[in-house]
Amino acid sequence: MVSPAQGDIWWAEAEDKRRPVLVVTRSEAIPVLDWIVVAPITRTIRGIPTEIRLDVEDGLAAPCVAAFDNVQPIRKTFLTELVGSISQRRTEICQAVAALTDC
Repeated sequence: MVSPAQGDIWWAEAEDKRRPVLVVTRSEAIPVLDWIVVAPITRTIRGIPTEIRLDVEDGLAAPCVAAFDNVQPIRKTFLTELVGSISQRRTEICQAVAALTDC
């Protein structure tokens, strides 16, 4: 299995649910963790600072967003398929985290 990294988009499967997620945890910490933090990806686009816009160029079927207001920990083993990556857009991840924490 490919190891996840910050900015990767993965399909996550747990409790008969499957959804795409964006990995938020810093890449250096992921190898030693069993749980990582992800932002769920949704088609509900609100246009707020805690969202990162994603599209077909990112490996997804339709326009959507990573919703940082709903970040959550999941087991790394729930990640089943790598979809794409926005690691080159790390600034957007940092901006969404800052907006989430109101810093």
